Amino acid sequence: MAQFVEDHEKEVANLIEKYPIDEAMSLAVGGAYHEIGVIEADILRYSGLKDGMSLIDLGCGSGRLASVVGRSMKIEYTGIDIVQSLLDYARTKSPSDYKFLVHRALSIPTADNICDFLCAFSVFTHLLHAETYIYLQDIKRTLKPGGKLVFSFLEFRSDSHWSVFEGIVEAHRRRSSPLLITFIERSVIDIWCQKLGYEMEGYISDTEVRWNGKPLGQSVAMLRKP
Repeated sequence: MAQFVEDHEKEVANLIEKYPIDEAMSLAVGGAYHEIGVIEADILRYSGLKDGMSLIDLGCGSGRLASVVGRSMKIEYTGIDIVQSLLDYARTKSPSDYKFLVHRALSIPTADNICDFLCAFSVFTHLLHAETYIYLQDIKRTLKPGGKLVFSFLEFRSDSHWSVFEGIVEAHRRRSSPLLITFIERSVIDIWCQKLGYEMEGYISDTEVRWNGKPLGQSVAMLRKP
C-alpha cells in the first residue's frame, strides 16, 4: 500500500473516533465543508463546466463538491478517492445517480477520451512531484479533446501559503510525522504542460475566489487537452 494511502486512512479513522460523523467528515477535507464546496463549484463553472457535461472529481473526499453541484447542476459525476469511509459519506450527500469509486493507484479508472472536466482539489498538495506527474499523464488520456483539468496547489509566491510551510517546519522541529504537504511552483506546472502536451488555460490566485469571505486557501491551475 502506498504511503499516502496509509497516512490518509489513519487520519480519517482518527477523526471518526474523536468527533461526531459530520464534523469528522468536514475536518477530513480541511473544514468549511459547504463553503469550500461552493468555491470549488464556482471555479469549475468559471473554467467552463456546464449542464450536460461529465466531471471526474479526483480526491472527492467526503463529497463537499458533489453536494454542491448535485443541487445546482445537471452533470454526469464520478468521484474517486482512496478512503472508502469518505466515499460512503459522500454518497449520502449526493444525487443517487452520482458514481463513487475507491481507487488507490496513480491512475484514473476510466476509458480514454471520456470526460469533459477532471478536477483535483487538495490532491497534488499531498503527493510527490513524480506521483503528480504520473497522474497528469493518465488524466490527459482520460480527457476528451478540448477537455480541461482544474487542480489546486500551494505555492511560495502566495503570502497566505507561507503559514502552511511554517507549520510543516514546526512539525519537523517537534519530530512529529505530519501528512506530506508539497508546494508546486507555477514554473514547474508550465514545464509539465510542455512535456505532456497540455495547453495552459491560466491560473487563479487563492485570493481571487471567496465565498462569504472564506478563501479556497490554495491557488488553481487550469489546463486544457488540445
